[in-house]
Amino acid sequence: MKVRTRLTLLFTLITAMLISFYGVAIYYSSKEARETSFYTELKSEAVAKANLFFQGALSEKEMHQLYKNNTQTLSEVQVAIYDSHFNLVYHDDSKVDYVKETPEMLSKIFKSKQLFFFLDDLQVTGIVYSHNGQQYAITAAAYDQYGYNSINHLLTISIISFIIILVLIYLAGLFLSKKALSPAVKMVEQIKRINAGKLQLRLDESEEKGEFHELEKNFNQMLERLDNSFSTQKHFVSNISHELNTPLAAMTAELELALQKNYTQEEYQKIILNALTDVKNLSKLSGSLMDLAKASYDPAEISFSEIRVDEILMESYAKIKKENPQYKINLNIDPAIDEQKLIHKGNPYLLLVAFNNLIDNACKYASDNTCFINVSAVSDHLSIKLINNGLPVSEKDQRNIFKPFYRAENSFDKKGYGIGLYLTQKIISLHHAQIQISSGENTTSFQITF
Repeated sequence: MKVRTRLTLLFTLITAMLISFYGVAIYYSSKEARETSFYTELKSEAVAKANLFFQGALSEKEMHQLYKNNTQTLSEVQVAIYDSHFNLVYHDDSKVDYVKETPEMLSKIFKSKQLFFFLDDLQVTGIVYSHNGQQYAITAAAYDQYGYNSINHLLTISIISFIIILVLIYLAGLFLSKKALSPAVKMVEQIKRINAGKLQLRLDESEEKGEFHELEKNFNQMLERLDNSFSTQKHFVSNISHELNTPLAAMTAELELALQKNYTQEEYQKIILNALTDVKNLSKLSGSLMDLAKASYDPAEISFSEIRVDEILMESYAKIKKENPQYKINLNIDPAIDEQKLIHKGNPYLLLVAFNNLIDNACKYASDNTCFINVSAVSDHLSIKLINNGLPVSEKDQRNIFKPFYRAENSFDKKGYGIGLYLTQKIISLHHAQIQISSGENTTSFQITF
């Protein structure tokens, strides 16, 4: 069932329940009011006829004639009068006795002074009347034809009105739900046009602020992220294919060359050395891609624990020195720094990868293969600054240096894949830290702030 239909039916059902409650309340309150009003009329009629009878304004015969004449035009009240010994004193029409008073009934009337009850469809009032020091029980009974007609008419009008109102409410609900959900219908039509090849399309955002505006805005933001992700992936696959093809092509050429003729031992060693260099480059690229894949996991899937940043930094220092003895690394940790600032939640492996990339880059692109590392506290934050001397990085390169596979203009003469700094930036972000680059005339520095 469509949301529009479901909302309309729900709206109609709730309205029907409210109208039903209102109608039932009106009906029963009108019914109670009719009963009370008619009991009052019966009581007044009983008193009036008792006055006529006891005060002698009309004879008993004239009162009987008056009752018979009235019954021909309306539902006349039938009155009976009994004395305290339950003897009948007067009756409008004893041949057609509606109430058929019994001693038990009369006793109740004398005891309670006033009694109201139903006898089949008749309403009956019993009261005690005093005259010349004696008490009489008077009963008055009649069928409220006019009152019942009014109540039945009210019920009929209410049912017809209820059905008409429900139909109108259902139609109004369809119209209002269509109008209210029109932005959603429009969104669905636009979404149908979006596929993997058309991720650049966006939903038209409505000017009116509301839930649909928020949905459109967030959906467009999701499309933006997907578009960037697809573009990055395509770019990634394109670059990886190229980077993997280069060492594989070189290795293939070297080995094919080795098979073409016999070479001296020295020449074979040179060919093997070239192939080994290509294998190492391929292995390094493969390792970088594995690290990139790990850093691209959902943060919730990466295990974090309390680590000392200075220990990870010293481990990275030792690793780089071991692999590259020609590098000169000066590590300076401010002795005044609070030890608590060195403890953070993090992943040791990923953080080691990030430090390795930064130290290796700093040494590789320095004119003297020297990197200065300063660890200090800046405005209550842990700061790690890596500085090297070398060619400056242009402003354009600084803006793009953390993009995947991007290589600065001054790096083309060095072996690299453009993955290291992109990977480093992702790892630093995963640790809720920031990394910034600044470059002067002969100095370039990377600063990490936790």
